[in-house]
Amino acid sequence: MIEDIVLRACIAEGRPSMVRLAERLHCGVGVIESVVGSMRDRRLIEYEGMDGRSYLLSVTEAGRQHSRLRSEECRYSGPIPVPLDLYGRVVRAQRPNLHLNRDQLSRAFSDLVISPALIDQLGPSICGEGAIFLYGPPGTGKSSIAERLIRAYADTVLVPHCVEVQGQIINVFDPILHDPFDKQPAELDPRWVMCHRPAVIAGGELHAGMLDLSLDREVGTYLAPLQFKANNGILVIDDFGRQAMTPEELLNRWIVPLDRQVDYLTLGGRKFQVPFEVKVVLSTNLDPEALGDEAFFRRIHNKVYVGCLEDEQFDWVLARLAKAKRIEVTEDAAARLRHAARQQGDGELRAYLPGVVANLRLPSADTRTPQFASLRPSSTVSWSCTSRGPSLSACRRGR
Repeated sequence: MIEDIVLRACIAEGRPSMVRLAERLHCGVGVIESVVGSMRDRRLIEYEGMDGRSYLLSVTEAGRQHSRLRSEECRYSGPIPVPLDLYGRVVRAQRPNLHLNRDQLSRAFSDLVISPALIDQLGPSICGEGAIFLYGPPGTGKSSIAERLIRAYADTVLVPHCVEVQGQIINVFDPILHDPFDKQPAELDPRWVMCHRPAVIAGGELHAGMLDLSLDREVGTYLAPLQFKANNGILVIDDFGRQAMTPEELLNRWIVPLDRQVDYLTLGGRKFQVPFEVKVVLSTNLDPEALGDEAFFRRIHNKVYVGCLEDEQFDWVLARLAKAKRIEVTEDAAARLRHAARQQGDGELRAYLPGVVANLRLPSADTRTPQFASLRPSSTVSWSCTSRGPSLSACRRGR
């Protein structure tokens, strides 16, 4: 496989030096020297001068013919893949070891209004094993909380560019989903990328094909599924229950991975095992009873109810948004909005409402300071959430 990649890279580069080839394939020059030496003996590659202290390489006609035959199914010429067994060992060695307190979590959610009671539920859920199930009415901030759970992790992980399985290449590193450090450690094996722990978020667009390998027919390699890319991080399924695949299909697909921390994928008709070191977060505003049976909820160890705001919380959110958007608000604005929400809106105070109203403001004559209603936040705001929300069983009974 490495010889095939070297040949294709040499053809693509034209006349690369060994140093340039090593950079392209994310490996050491010694690896290139060893592989090229063997291929030169078989007259697939030859030397064509020097670039500094590095040989320039060119592919012979026999090498080009060999590459054409070997490239009918796969045309990959990127970083050398990591063996599956090494990938598994690295993933398991990177299991998070969290020691959180309320102050750390409060800082992680500092841009949200979250009660101490909810923080006390989220902390053990993040540190503990198993998935997290966030449920409650629409517009209470479940999605915002789920997206910020990754902030609890302050360490780094290694993500491979690609993994070799049964002679096939699976692309893992995704620049859209993975956040690499600008400066990579000099001593790091270049087949790996040091990143922040990944946070992969999927919503109503999720379908069964996104949870299995998909073939890139243009290159002949496979793309890793979402849970593969989310290893050592979190995978958020937002709006759970509104996907193209039914909740039963999704839950049945993940019963074994959630229970045993391993997943099974199929490649060429044969199954293989990969680590499932993922914190799965399911967020929904639907009735939990309609989403899963007792066997599934038994595997979801952490169930967190996210309820509505109290008056002081609601006023604080409104004041904070008004300040951020440079809107003046009158002293009775918060009370009027609360009254409207309860009498004409949702019937309760939900976290989304201040933001929606702030975006609907009318411009004033002075365009520099839109008039919205001057509720000014006091220098110190203290509040607490006295209700932890209904229990899951109560939610199931429709209360």
